[in-house]
Amino acid sequence: MNLEQLRYPIGRFQVPEIISEKLLQEAITILEIFPENLKTLVQGLDEATLNMHYREGGWTLRQVIHHISDSHHNSYTRFKWALTEDKPIIKAYDEKAWAELSDYKTVPITWSLEHVSIIHHKLVHLLRTLSDEQWDRTFRHPDTGAVMNLRELALMYSWHSMHHFAHIKNAMASLIKQN
Repeated sequence: MNLEQLRYPIGRFQVPEIISEKLLQEAITILEIFPENLKTLVQGLDEATLNMHYREGGWTLRQVIHHISDSHHNSYTRFKWALTEDKPIIKAYDEKAWAELSDYKTVPITWSLEHVSIIHHKLVHLLRTLSDEQWDRTFRHPDTGAVMNLRELALMYSWHSMHHFAHIKNAMASLIKQN
C-alpha cells in the first residue's frame, strides 16, 4: 500500500452532488451500528497491539480509538450548534495536539468505546427526528471557511467511522502477517 492508501484506506471523503434520502438513511445506519462493530473489532486487543502505530508517522490504535470518541463528540456538538444557532461558526480543535495528551496514551479504550456508543445513540436518535428544513441548516468551519449542511455532516461522520474502522482493521491484518 502507498501512503495515500494507508492514510485513506476507503478513499478521501467526497460530498456527493445529490444526497438522496436512501444515502442519508445508509449513513445513519452506519452511525447506528458503528459502536458495536468497533467494540467487536478491538475486543481482546492486548496493550502491545493497542500501542502499535497503524502506519509510519501515524497514531497508535489506542490514539485512533480515543480520537474517534473525541471527534464524534465534537460532531454531535456541531449538529446541536447548527440546529440551535443561525449559521454558526463552529469551534475547531487541533486533533494532533489532542492525540498527544496523556489520556490518549494511557486510559483504557473501554472508556472511549462506551463514550462512542452513548454519543452515537444520542446522535442517531436526533438525526431520525430532523425535518427537511433542519437537515438544510448549516455551519461554517473557522479554518477553511467551508459551509456544510447537516446532511453533509452526517455523511462525513459515517465516512469518518468507516475510515478509522479500516485503519484499525488494516493494522490488525498487518500484525497477523508479521507473526
